[in-house]
Amino acid sequence: MAPPANRRSGFSRRAQYTTFFSYTAGVLGAVLGLGLLAISLTNHDAFGPFRTIAADVTEPAAEAGAKTRVAGKGLVATVSGFFRTGTQQARLQRELDEAKSRLVQAQAIETENRRLKALLGLRDDNPGPVTYARLTASTGGSTRRFATLGAGRDRGVVKGMPVRSATGLVGRVLEVGASTSRVLLITDTESLVPVRRARDGVPAFAQGHGDGTIRIRLVNLGINPLRKGDVMATSGSGGLYRPGTPIAVVTELLRDGAIARVISNPSDTDYVLVEKAWALAEPPPLSSEPQAK
Repeated sequence: MAPPANRRSGFSRRAQYTTFFSYTAGVLGAVLGLGLLAISLTNHDAFGPFRTIAADVTEPAAEAGAKTRVAGKGLVATVSGFFRTGTQQARLQRELDEAKSRLVQAQAIETENRRLKALLGLRDDNPGPVTYARLTASTGGSTRRFATLGAGRDRGVVKGMPVRSATGLVGRVLEVGASTSRVLLITDTESLVPVRRARDGVPAFAQGHGDGTIRIRLVNLGINPLRKGDVMATSGSGGLYRPGTPIAVVTELLRDGAIARVISNPSDTDYVLVEKAWALAEPPPLSSEPQAK
């Protein structure tokens, strides 16, 4: 009589060993996964070297993906702009006229500042950026907000350096690899930047909201002086960020502050520049002799 085809594993020692090792591997894998999860929750920097190595290995693919993304956005913008040329041209003309007026005012203020610095014997030295690089990737669907920068130790990038674009502050370097870096964006909940209102210097703190916006928290509580449309810029307090860098525009008022929209959106930012920390930059020297009149 032929043996049944669906015998239990008890009839075969090899089948018993296979079942035993399968369950053992499953239990060990679950325990290992729980252990790694606990380590990542208690020590955020434990897997930093592994993240930087993985980013360095995938840098060429990320660079190609970033170029494709930028090209695709440009194509969509070209097609959509073809149908909205008339209204956009009229709006841009109005904004250009307003910008010309503000430019004249800014030039007058700059001239006055140069005159006052000359009288005080001050010299404003700008050490310049450390390097320029492309943002190859950024998180968009998570409460944590990071970006990958296509520059690392090979270009002199150091942990803690501010990262900004042509329009405003993006974040600061959190981890540095051989050829890539991890950037903590200003929209992350762990990001806290000292800021002030650009037009009158009202002090506040800009904290990431985790949803792509920023929460503005006033230093002096009382009557909220903020208004919709106010531009917030870095104050320079703490010595990390250069003062006067634009960061966000107020869109919604709260009792003790406001919600603001970031000026430099990482998803729309291609190239950025990395700067030295403001406290590490060489301070402008004071002249020991009075200026000749």
